Amino acid sequence: MNICIVGTGYVGLVSAACFAEMGNHVWCVDVNPDVVEILKQGKVHIFEPGLDVLVKRNYEDERLFFTTDLTEGLAKAQMVFICVGTPCGADGSCDLSYVETVARQIGQNMTEPKIVVDKSTVPVGTADKVRATIKEELDKRGLDIAFDVASNPEFLKEGDAVSDFMKPDRVVVGTENEETRKQFETLYAPYARSREKLIFMGTRSAEMTKYAANCMLATKISFINEMAGICEKVGANVREVRLGIGSDHRIGYYFIYPGVGYGGSCFPKDVKALINTAKEVGAQPELIEAVDSVNNRQKKMLSTKILDYFEAQGGVKGKTLALWGLAFKANTDDMRESSALSIISELTAAGMKIRAFDPVAYEKAEEILRDNDLVEIVHSQYAVLEDADALAVVTDWNQFRNPDFEKVKESLKAPLLFDGRNLYDPGYLGSNGFAYFSVGRRPVGTGE
Repeated sequence: MNICIVGTGYVGLVSAACFAEMGNHVWCVDVNPDVVEILKQGKVHIFEPGLDVLVKRNYEDERLFFTTDLTEGLAKAQMVFICVGTPCGADGSCDLSYVETVARQIGQNMTEPKIVVDKSTVPVGTADKVRATIKEELDKRGLDIAFDVASNPEFLKEGDAVSDFMKPDRVVVGTENEETRKQFETLYAPYARSREKLIFMGTRSAEMTKYAANCMLATKISFINEMAGICEKVGANVREVRLGIGSDHRIGYYFIYPGVGYGGSCFPKDVKALINTAKEVGAQPELIEAVDSVNNRQKKMLSTKILDYFEAQGGVKGKTLALWGLAFKANTDDMRESSALSIISELTAAGMKIRAFDPVAYEKAEEILRDNDLVEIVHSQYAVLEDADALAVVTDWNQFRNPDFEKVKESLKAPLLFDGRNLYDPGYLGSNGFAYFSVGRRPVGTGE
C-alpha cells in the first residue's frame, strides 16, 4: 500500500518504519526541514532501540521517503496517518491545534479519495472534528471527493516500540465504514499471522480505548506506590506484598513496581486529558483524579527522603547529590515529565548541588537544565560520584542494576544511597556499610 505519515515524532517515525518494513511505500511529512534532512541521511532524531536500523534500511531500499511537502506525501497515498503532537494545555485539556492544521491542509490539497487516520492520541470526538474540517476545505474548493476518517490509536511502549508495533497485542481500529475496514485488514495482515489481532469498533470507542488503557496502567502504578507508602508506615515490605498480590492472575505483576512515579509523553498527559474530558461532559472522574494526585506526590517522594535525612545535618544547602538516571524510564532519552526533573527542582531549590549521569538522555538534560547553576551533567557513571554526599538512583537502566559497590563506597563522602527503583538488596547493602533508603521498605544502616 501507499501510505502518508504526517509527523515524524515518536509515533510517526516508528509507524512509518514498521509499515515500510512490511513492504509498503511510506511518505513521511514533517514541517521541520532539519529533521527531514537528518532522516534523509539515514539517521534518526529520537532514541528508540532498533529504529535507526529500520529507517536506514527502508530509506535505502526506497520504501521510505521524507519530505516537507504535504502534496508530495498525499499524491499517491491511499491512507493518511495524522501523527502530530497533542500537548497538554494548562487546564489539562488536549491541544488539537496541530491535528486541526493537518486536517485543514489535507482538505486543501487532496485530489482523490483518501482514508484519513487519527494515530495521535486525541479526545473522543476528534475524528468528527477532523471530518468536518476536511469537508469544509473541500467545499471551499468546490470539490466533492470521497474520504473517510478513522481512529487507529497506538499502544507503543517507549524503549520497546519497534517490537510492540511488529508484534502487537492488539490493533484497535475505529470505523463505521466497511471499505475502510477492508483497507485496515490488508494493511495489518502481516502483523497478525499467528492469530487475529484486529479489534474493530466505533470511532468514538476507539478514541476512548486509548485513554482508558493508559489510565488503567497509570492506576496500577499509583496504586502500588500508595501501598509502598503505607508499607513504610506499618513496617511491611512492598516487594513481598507485590509478590503476594501479583500471583493472583486477576491482578498480575505488570505495572505494579513501586518507584518514583510515572512520566513520559503519554501517561501524565492522557490522565489529565481524560479528567478534562470527563468534567466537560459532567462526569466526576474521582478515581483518575486520585491517580494523578498520587503520582504528583510520588515524584517528590525521593527528594523528601533526602531532605529529611539531611535536616539533622543542617539541611542540604551546600551538599552534593550524585544522581543516576534522567530519562523518565530506561531505554529512552525522553525526559518529558521525568521524575528526575521534579527531584532536581526540589533539591536545588533548597540549595543542594546535583551531579547527574544518564547514558542516553544527557544531551536533552543539558538543554533542559542549562539555566540551573546547581546542576552539572557528568558523562561517566562513576565520575559523578566523586566527593558527593549521597547517591540517588532514579532511572532503572541495566547498567545501574549491578554496580561496583566498592567503587561507589570509595567515591562518596559517606556510603549513603537513595534507591528510587528498588534495584538493590537492603540486606546486602546494610551488611556492606551503606545507609540505604528505598521505596516501601525499611531503611537499613541508619539506626532506625
